[in-house]
Amino acid sequence: MSWKDTYQSWMERVDLEPGLKKELDQLAGEDTDLEEAFYAPMEFGTAGMRGVMGPGINRMNIYTVRQATEGLANFMDELDEKTKQQGVAISFDSRYHSKEFAHEAAHVLGAHHIPSFVFDDMRPTPELSFTVRHLHTYAGIMITASHNPKQYNGYKIYGPDGGQMPPVDSDKITAYIRKVTDIFDVPVADEHELRQNGLLTLIGENVDEAYLAEVKTITINPDLIKEYGADMKLIYTPLHGTGKVLGNRALQNAGFNDFTMVPEQATADPEFITTPFPNPEFPQTFDLAIKLGKKQNADLLVATDPDADRLGAAVRRPNGEYQLLTGNQMAALMLNYIVTARQENGTLPKNAVAVKSIVSSELATKIAEAHGVGMVNVLTGFKFIADQIQHYETTHEHTFVFGFEESYGYLVKPFVRDKDAIQGIVMLAEIAAYYRKQGKTLYDGLQDLFAKYGYYAEKTISKDFPGVDGKAEMANLMTKFREERPTDFAGQEVTALEDFEKQVTTFADGTSRKTALPVSNVLKYQLKDGTWIAIRPSGTEPKIKFYVGTVGSDNAIAQKKVADFEKAIDKFIEA
Repeated sequence: MSWKDTYQSWMERVDLEPGLKKELDQLAGEDTDLEEAFYAPMEFGTAGMRGVMGPGINRMNIYTVRQATEGLANFMDELDEKTKQQGVAISFDSRYHSKEFAHEAAHVLGAHHIPSFVFDDMRPTPELSFTVRHLHTYAGIMITASHNPKQYNGYKIYGPDGGQMPPVDSDKITAYIRKVTDIFDVPVADEHELRQNGLLTLIGENVDEAYLAEVKTITINPDLIKEYGADMKLIYTPLHGTGKVLGNRALQNAGFNDFTMVPEQATADPEFITTPFPNPEFPQTFDLAIKLGKKQNADLLVATDPDADRLGAAVRRPNGEYQLLTGNQMAALMLNYIVTARQENGTLPKNAVAVKSIVSSELATKIAEAHGVGMVNVLTGFKFIADQIQHYETTHEHTFVFGFEESYGYLVKPFVRDKDAIQGIVMLAEIAAYYRKQGKTLYDGLQDLFAKYGYYAEKTISKDFPGVDGKAEMANLMTKFREERPTDFAGQEVTALEDFEKQVTTFADGTSRKTALPVSNVLKYQLKDGTWIAIRPSGTEPKIKFYVGTVGSDNAIAQKKVADFEKAIDKFIEA
């Protein structure tokens, strides 16, 4: 069927959900928007699906949510009855329709006699990951679009270990989803009947308490917090999202009593009225926190994205101004403190290992090596870090002590198997207390790391490819980099090219070797001066991300190198 045929079939449905019917009527004559909404089904990858809300097969709505859940339910129907009856935990964020989508998913599962355990209100993504493990459910569903603007929502599936569903199972679920050809014909059970039959159970405070009890255990030095952290001034903003449910309680439980939530952003608001891009990577999300921080002379400002899996921070400089930390810088500070403090109190395992993505900073690698800790690189996506944790728990060859991605995601303890900003808040606050004891700030601590290991600088550059033709344009650009094979960037020779799709590393002298990581559409260039450049299409958004990581003898040199390499990337794209 053409997009027009699919569109017409939606228009002819007399039972179409009224809100979607109204939106569809408003789109009449807007062929570009209609084609984008109806030209193809939403893509469902290993990270689930994410997109703009609205009518259409390429939009987030009750019908596409039902279709995705029907795929999961059909997959679970293949399991033995005992495993199937473990059920599915479901959580959701503060966005429009999130609670509705969560309950729609439960109704589809219920029609297959699969129990669901649904949070009574919004909860963070990391708590959903914890809940799968805590309640021993077979799977989890998180309704969230993470840090995207208000127009978006999304759907993520978690496996029995609490990590995002691994590719093998995810591919099977995707195949089942594609078999659901009529998304209007997915069976749904009645909520009242499901509640009466015990197939839909509401969960809440009991799980919160269990999760917070685990978060309390990440503190390494309680005496340090008691002496230097209890009256340390903190500012926290949940950016209108789920962090407000647990972030303040986690800080209090750890002993940080002098903190203030940014009042304008402490409201769960699907409009994200104060920050249209609720992403702690963006400086503007800290405008209100900085204003309040200056008023209170706060030591540390922290922000979590709407589903509280990403953490951003700003630290006070000697001149009283606040500087935002990058995800890589926060990870370096966390790893350095964790291994240092655990060495001091004798709890650092001899086989300790940290895990990071291949597009994250090498500063963390230097820190790990200096403390005798291993560093393992995995593909982008926290599920790959979760896979490593599961592997180590099975083989006992290493003990996990920290994991991170440059995109502001960190995991301190693996009772969660996804990035966890609630853990991150508590750990970063403890680190601030650690430097306060030395008469320093986190900014000073970062400068100490640079002085010791080198001035590392990184940048992520996103190129957007919206619309119907976006997917083809992205593919063409990746082909250009593969086939035209740049031999240098900004005058620095390419010494090796890692092609993770072909699973081969090719060196400048023409020799090659097989890469150890799974297949993924990623290219990574190693340059003569130690710089690396990676290229990766996003798995959830219509964009290609370019990553640059370099190091210099001082910050100005490192930053100039980043700028030069960014210009070189643009020059190659435009050539």
